[in-house]
This record gives sequence, C-alpha cells and structure tokens, in this order.
Amino acid sequence: MRKSTASINRCDWIRIISATFLLILFCRNEIRASSYEIPFAPGEKLTFQLSWSFIPAGEAVLEVMPTKTIDGIQAYHFVLTAKSNPFVDVFYKVRDRIDAYVDLNMTRSLLYKKEQHEGNTKRDVMVNFNWDNHTAQYFNFSKMEKTIAIMPRAFDPLSVFFYSRLLDLKVDEMITSPVTDGKKCIIGKAKIVKKEKISLANGTHDAYLLEPELEHIGGVFEKSEDAKIQLWVSADRRRIPLKIKSKVVVGSFVGELIFAEGVRTP
Repeated sequence: MRKSTASINRCDWIRIISATFLLILFCRNEIRASSYEIPFAPGEKLTFQLSWSFIPAGEAVLEVMPTKTIDGIQAYHFVLTAKSNPFVDVFYKVRDRIDAYVDLNMTRSLLYKKEQHEGNTKRDVMVNFNWDNHTAQYFNFSKMEKTIAIMPRAFDPLSVFFYSRLLDLKVDEMITSPVTDGKKCIIGKAKIVKKEKISLANGTHDAYLLEPELEHIGGVFEKSEDAKIQLWVSADRRRIPLKIKSKVVVGSFVGELIFAEGVRTP
C-alpha cells in the first residue's frame, strides 16, 4: 500500500487526467455536413470513478453548463472537475477544475481556465484568445507569463474533446487538430483503432477505441518508454466517453463512467 500511495504522489493529477481524458482527442476532421448535429446540450453531466493501480483514487465529473457570453459572443461552457477521495486526501489532496468556452458554432476556443490544487502545488491559469491577431495570452494568478501565436480554428484541450464528438469516426482513420494550452500550439493526432464491445458496471456497450500520439505530452508520459493512452467512446452519435486508461512507468490510471444524466437520446 505504501508503494502505491507514493506512486500517486509522484504523478501530476491534472496532467494525467488531461492527457487521458482530454488530450487524447487532439483531433479535428472536416465535419460531414449530412451528419452535423450537436450531440450534447447544457445539463449533460458525466461522472467517472478514478483508480490508480487498482486503488480507488477519486472521481472526475464532465459537464455542459448553461451558455454564457464571452466578449459579446455566445459560448458553450464546459467544465471538468477532479477530486481525490478521503483516503488519498490524507497523502495528496486533489481539487482540480477546468472551464472552457467555445463559440456556439464549435469553431474555436474563446477562453480557458484551470484551477489546480494538488498537494502543495497550486495554479490559477487563464488563457485569453485574441482572434484578431491570432494570439493567446497565458496568465497564472493574474500575472501574464507568455503570449504565443495560435493556428486558425485552434481549441483548448477540453473544448477539442467536445468538438470531436461531432465527427463521424472510422476505424483506421487518423484525425488531427491544432490545440493550445496557452503555452504552445501544436497539431495533435489520434487514431481510431477499432470498434468493439466493452463491459462496465452498468452494462455492455458498443464503443470505438482511440489512441493518441504522445509526442507532445510531457511529464510522466515522456519518461515512460511504453506509455500508452486509450479512450473508449460510445459508437452512437453521442460519442459519450465510457472508459479511459493510461499506462506509464509508475502504474496504470483508469477512469470508468459510473453515472450519466442529461444525455441526449441516441
């Protein structure tokens, strides 16, 4: 037990969760016009049970909030929260929250915020997007630390996941997209590996398995020779994330959907 707890301590929760649950879909394809529809709506709430090397570690919640206005533009508001359970709190308390705003046409990010509290690490990040000159400004605790150039139609790491839910997925297809966290803007890639059935606590589901390239994901993934991230999404038009799994040098991280509300009828 002591060794496993130490493994949790050595890992950056926000990096693990973002990489496994968000950055896996560094992807954007041309939307096929005949199938374009928004498969989510305000009120959708997905709850995931998180475990580290078979030890229950906490939960993550992904939500679509009511729309907001950002600099005069109507926007979707997406939220991801993650927290450790009482047992892990004793060793390494985690309370993370990400807020992302994207225009209602789902073409680009408008604002990105990240509040990170993990052990002794605290960050309060805000990324402002200036589309008039195609730049993004990175702030931490209200202090601007960096300004970078961004590619057209770039998304933040959370919004790009929701954009990807608009796509028609095909096995063996490689999908790509410009993505930025305010510190760099890259072209990320993910492959649709196969379609299969997976079993969860709430039943069996048809799902697509996706795997990203990890070239641009640092931290524990960079240090793990055989690192891998996998994500299973429902094979219907909603593309609901069902299961997340990562393999790194200090163990494996798994998140499974345990509760869903406000989802649209397939």
